[in-house]
Amino acid sequence: MLPQCRRRSFLRVAGASMLAPIIAPTVRAGFAPSAPSSPVGIARCRRYDPGVVLAELEGLMDKLSGLRPLVEGKTVAVKVNLVGNVRQDVHGKPASRTYQVHPTVVRALARLLENAGARRIRFLESTHQHEAFEPYLKAAGWDLDALTAAKIPVEFEDTRNLGKRKSYEEIKVPWGGSLYPAYHISRAYHECDVYISLAKLKNHFTAGVTLGMKNNFGVTPIALYGQAAHDEASTNSRAMFHDGRDEPPAGIPGELSRTTPRNTSYRVPRHIVDSVGIRPIDLVIIDGVESTSGGEGPWVPTKPQEPGLLIAGRNAVCTDSIATAAMGYDPTAPRATGPFPGDNHLTMAAELGLGTNDPAQIEVVGLPLAEARHAYGWLPPQRDI
Repeated sequence: MLPQCRRRSFLRVAGASMLAPIIAPTVRAGFAPSAPSSPVGIARCRRYDPGVVLAELEGLMDKLSGLRPLVEGKTVAVKVNLVGNVRQDVHGKPASRTYQVHPTVVRALARLLENAGARRIRFLESTHQHEAFEPYLKAAGWDLDALTAAKIPVEFEDTRNLGKRKSYEEIKVPWGGSLYPAYHISRAYHECDVYISLAKLKNHFTAGVTLGMKNNFGVTPIALYGQAAHDEASTNSRAMFHDGRDEPPAGIPGELSRTTPRNTSYRVPRHIVDSVGIRPIDLVIIDGVESTSGGEGPWVPTKPQEPGLLIAGRNAVCTDSIATAAMGYDPTAPRATGPFPGDNHLTMAAELGLGTNDPAQIEVVGLPLAEARHAYGWLPPQRDI
């Protein structure tokens, strides 16, 4: 039987800094919770050469006190970013070199987890297609034979619906929630000891940046949150987190208030923050070797970018904030400024005490931030002012 994160331990799996303060969904006037800081590592990595990626990622983990204390003897779940269609190239490059995590980074992480004594590895993503997950991953360039040749079990699971599971797990948002008080998620994210968000260094048309925290958007199953009726065959988007027109199906916790704004620049940042509450992140790893600016995928105008970076950290807010700074933006920018079309989800998370978004308060190990900066230059075409 797989080891399970019981409710009290589940809420502390992101490390000592992530979920200690349990406060109201809207920060009270005059209340300024302490936003903890945790080191973030940056490495220079200019190509997806397997040996280079492995060496640089291993060096990053060593600078962050190593993987073994975190994963030894444990089941590790890794949420990857494979948004969109793995077969859709853009700018003459495959998806893995533009808007999806590259399989070389996946393979390097699997090797390091095995070497660090992990008991089991589970790669997870919520896709928008009916194809079996393993062929879909092969189409994305994943070498499944190499991954499953490890001495420990390596599993692959599409969490857009129940899949291999018999039921969902209801998890309450620790601070009460901003949109919903609780969510139902796949037990694949619950029945684990360590959770890693493996993201891409890119913009998001609605959120401004899509990094380790935004990658958590996909832990909510499309079968429940893609439409008003429970549909295990659904491949829809999670529109209710964007426009708020639909409510979840009967039996799923409904929205806290139907009078809040129905626009994406209000709802998306709040769901990002709440998603870190229902599935806290133990480790963020960001593939910034090659990427795109302008949005999260080819359905919006994008430009190719080659930052040549790998970024990692234990605190999701700190890690995403340094990554945002590496993209040439101010992670503390006020709402509707900088890369943020509306609310800044990094600031919202900091106000909840999940981690600081002030780069001046975050120790950077490895490549200095000043040397890592690669200005993406994209700004939202519209602002929610």
